[in-house]
Amino acid sequence: MSIHLPASGPAVVAHGRGDLRIEDVPLTAPATHEAVVEIAFGGICGSDLHYWLHGAAGESILKEPLVLGHEIVGVVVQQAVDGSGPGVGTPVAVHPASPAPGDVKYPEDRPNLSPGCTYLGSAARYPHTNGAFSRYANLPTRMLRRLPETLDLRTAALVEPASVAWHAAGRAGDVKGKSTLVIGSGPIGALVIAVLKRAGAARIVAVDMHDKPLEIARAVGADEVLKGDDAEAIAAVDADVVIESSGSHFGLASAIKGATRGGKVVMVGLLPSGPQPVFISLAITRELELIGSFRFNDEIDLVIDALADGSLFVDPVVTHEFGLTQGLEAFEVAKNSAESGKVLLNFQQ
Repeated sequence: MSIHLPASGPAVVAHGRGDLRIEDVPLTAPATHEAVVEIAFGGICGSDLHYWLHGAAGESILKEPLVLGHEIVGVVVQQAVDGSGPGVGTPVAVHPASPAPGDVKYPEDRPNLSPGCTYLGSAARYPHTNGAFSRYANLPTRMLRRLPETLDLRTAALVEPASVAWHAAGRAGDVKGKSTLVIGSGPIGALVIAVLKRAGAARIVAVDMHDKPLEIARAVGADEVLKGDDAEAIAAVDADVVIESSGSHFGLASAIKGATRGGKVVMVGLLPSGPQPVFISLAITRELELIGSFRFNDEIDLVIDALADGSLFVDPVVTHEFGLTQGLEAFEVAKNSAESGKVLLNFQQ
């Protein structure tokens, strides 16, 4: 049994550079394979901030108003007409990717590399793919992941970014007993630290330019913290595995310098498009493995289990929570990485 749904509802919409609005958007009839989900929480991602601040996220440029949001959890209020997916009343997390195979070659077991892949709240394609920072959202049932009763929705709001972190750590292989270095301790970096801690890393050193992210890094499992401008101390870490999550060429330089000979550097922080200065000669002479990491695949299921059984501790990553009517204030807080971690929108208020 489903609830009576309104014709429209409030949503967070980016109209262009510096133009973010909380406005009513129509709630269209769902497709036969779509469930209607009442959104409970949404986490503000760096890409959401970029669409607001720059009118673009990397090469994805706004050409029309876009409902933001892909880090979302909620409850099914109307089951898909075709009978697929979870029933009414089921709490769910969302895998926001829609792989779309094309003519470009990619490994079949890595759909995150699908050339035509779309993502909720993305302007990578036109028409754009609206996100789910809204009271209700029509979502394909293949995106929905049932949440265990032991996992509260607020904690589950971190499922998507934690899956990005899990995938990044997984790209490095087995980290048990190894020394690790995380460059950039924002929400993704902090979640990487939590994943490394759970995976049994012997030593975790976190780096950031600001005190607040380093405080969060310690709270989720970092053994040591360093300021990003302490080049000598970073180089002395001599880590087996380095995960670069700052998304800057300065961070990548620190990652290369902080890696031991024969070590691995996983690059999950997305640098700006175009040429970037890199200490590639050092990477060559040290025989470093430079490894890209992009989004995630089925790691989301492992993350849900780990959050539910308490083995993945992420609570300190969330630092602020705002109701939807305070959405603009929430984005202002989220852009201040010196003072905030993950900022949540509470759609239940």
